[in-house]
Amino acid sequence: MAHWPLPLSPPHPTPLYPTLPSQCFHQTCIYTLSFFSSPSYSKTFPSKSQTEVIMDRLAKCPANYVPLTPLTFIKRASMVYANRTSVIYAGVRFTWRQTYERCCRLAYSLRSLNVVKNDVVSVLAPNVPALYEMHFAVPMAGAVLNAINTRLDAKNIATILLHSEAKVFFIDYQYVPLASDALRMLVAGSKDGSAQNVMPLVIVIDDIDKPTGVRLGNLEYEQLIHHGNPGYPGEDLEEEWDAIALNYTSGTTSAPKGVVYSHRGAFLSTMSLIQGWEMGTESVYLWSLPMFHCNGWTFTWGVAARGGTNVCIRNTTAEEMYKSISKHKVTHMCCAPIVFNILLEAKPHERYEIKSKVNILTGGAPPPAPLLEKMENLGFHIMHAYGLTEATGPALVCEWQTKWNQLPQEQRARLKARQGVGILTLADVDVKNKDTMESVPHDGMTMGEIVLRGSSIMKGYLKDEKATAKAFKNGWFLTGDVGVIHPDGYLEIKDRSKDVIISGGENISSVEIESILFKHPAILEAAVVAMPHPRWGESPCAFVVLKKAGTTELEIFAYCRKKMSKFMVPKKVEFVKELPKTGTGKVQKVELRKIAQTLQISENTSTNNSRYELHDQDKLLAISRL
Repeated sequence: MAHWPLPLSPPHPTPLYPTLPSQCFHQTCIYTLSFFSSPSYSKTFPSKSQTEVIMDRLAKCPANYVPLTPLTFIKRASMVYANRTSVIYAGVRFTWRQTYERCCRLAYSLRSLNVVKNDVVSVLAPNVPALYEMHFAVPMAGAVLNAINTRLDAKNIATILLHSEAKVFFIDYQYVPLASDALRMLVAGSKDGSAQNVMPLVIVIDDIDKPTGVRLGNLEYEQLIHHGNPGYPGEDLEEEWDAIALNYTSGTTSAPKGVVYSHRGAFLSTMSLIQGWEMGTESVYLWSLPMFHCNGWTFTWGVAARGGTNVCIRNTTAEEMYKSISKHKVTHMCCAPIVFNILLEAKPHERYEIKSKVNILTGGAPPPAPLLEKMENLGFHIMHAYGLTEATGPALVCEWQTKWNQLPQEQRARLKARQGVGILTLADVDVKNKDTMESVPHDGMTMGEIVLRGSSIMKGYLKDEKATAKAFKNGWFLTGDVGVIHPDGYLEIKDRSKDVIISGGENISSVEIESILFKHPAILEAAVVAMPHPRWGESPCAFVVLKKAGTTELEIFAYCRKKMSKFMVPKKVEFVKELPKTGTGKVQKVELRKIAQTLQISENTSTNNSRYELHDQDKLLAISRL
């Protein structure tokens, strides 16, 4: 009888299984494989063993299978973090128990208003507590949340309301005039000019801290909270594939499309991001990113999952951000790189001392390395992400490696500017030749289209089967973004496929030129597009916003010649007061391309040094791009 522990080496003088010559081993493998595939084996052994049959019979039941949904996060938070602060907005504070009860009340009131499964509930509001609560309350009622971009005009809002067939429309008091215009357009654009079939039920959200009394109709948000049932558990989710949210793309390259998220996709994306960002259980999250954009990159649900604190601000100004960070000891925030400029350009009286480390997740237009360097000098820790509306927010994050801490700051900034690797629950990510669908070499130079695959990808486009089919190809979602893969497996975006400049057969990345232009001390913003060239077909044209007047086109040319290959040097620099942007802050390169078509190249002179003033844009306060 053997006694434990057994000896580490066998007591036998010779091995029990002597090594076979390689030829014999090869023949043995062939014989074994042919036996298992032969009719003799099939007759001797049943097709499935008893264990295999029993394994297949083990069924799903309510005890071992519950559909994945981020709604479970807030119920858990109400029990585990009941008395912890959940929401801060001006002078208003709620605990997680209170926030959960308010969500239950709102969900109950929505059901009382005959809101049922798959009904769309639209909302036009800034980052206020009501919008946060609706991320849970609306799907608890079985409905689908449609958070509308507050920077859209009345026509676009009317288009969204019509396309989504919104049953209820919540409007923050600040946007009542804009919403009123949109509703008039909605009715005027109906087939019979009647409000009967197109007009949603309108409910105003008054300011919870300092009520204004502004109304549009008879219903107000807090009325629904007051009359709701705090014990209402919400509707049972039967299928995790059911829709939870409807978000519209910003339409920089085509008409806006309605992107549908599933409960499963929202849950998995949220779990990936709080893990990838190493978000702790006592995080204090500043809402500098609009909740209307990809549901706040899923952190509307993510903060509840970690039992953190939401610091809601109505306006994303430098003073408001600095003040909130200092007062509430903010640990995490998300924003687009343009918000870096807001923080960096803040006046002395707008700044407050930052005593704690602030983690920033940034995405959208690739942040220039010099911008990241400046932000880190202020005490912000930056992580770069990449994604898009169709990917339920961020799909890639630049996962940091400890060994990079030893590198010079400039090199660290360049590494951080890369888009990185797929989030944990994304099944796969690659860069492929769009025509052949072959993967590109991992050399950091060969460009291809970034493609994604995983459960966090959208269900599809609402009422647009053709666009959905086009977006999904050979089992992949085509992002329309051009990128490369570095030898270490990290991805780096180079451009939108429509923004790549082809000059004399060379593919030029506009993003790469923009990154170099950002390093010029006089340049605040830059955007590069293609313009006609009599010899090379296309050439780069740079639109530049200066920090202050004085820098000339010739100076920019001289700077570029020192910093980049000759064929990449812009053939025209056009100074503008500001760049045209979409409601989510994306630079509208389609508008810049139209202007570039009318300009003349300035090879070595500044013959055309006029200031072309673009259409006036509202001052950018809070924007994001994924």
